[in-house]
Formats: sequence, structure tokens, C-alpha cells
Amino acid sequence: MMKIDLRKIYKFTPVTPPPAPGKLPTGGDLYYECTDCSVIISSVPRIESACACGNLKGGDGKVVIQDPAKVNVVRGKLK
Repeated sequence: MMKIDLRKIYKFTPVTPPPAPGKLPTGGDLYYECTDCSVIISSVPRIESACACGNLKGGDGKVVIQDPAKVNVVRGKLK
């Protein structure tokens, strides 16, 4: 698994209004930020991805979220 700090590549802004934890949106420009460990992964990860604490894990276009209440949805744009 590659460890890439997406903050070096993208500028992130929170999605407003914040979506309900049970209905997190997905999309090419949407990312999930774990509020426990501050790691950001894509909402549709093509490569194996995970946050440091294990709340977010994904790959092959799907994400498994252990606790949706601990996720912020952010929109990413290239710097």
C-alpha cells in the first residue's frame, strides 16, 4: 500500500452542507478525511488505500468505513 500525502497535490475544501454520516457521496473529486488520524483517501480509490487508524479502507473503487460519524467529506482540486 502506498502512503501518499494528498495534501501535497490537492487543495481540499469541506463539502457544504456536510452530508449525513449514513449517506456519504462519492465522486472523482470527493475525498474522505478521517477525523481521528487526519488521513485523506479518495471516495473511489483505484489503488489500495487506508487511513492510519483503520477507519477508512478502500480499493477497486470501493471504500469500507468503520465509523461514518468520524469522516469529513472534502472536495479536492489540484494546486
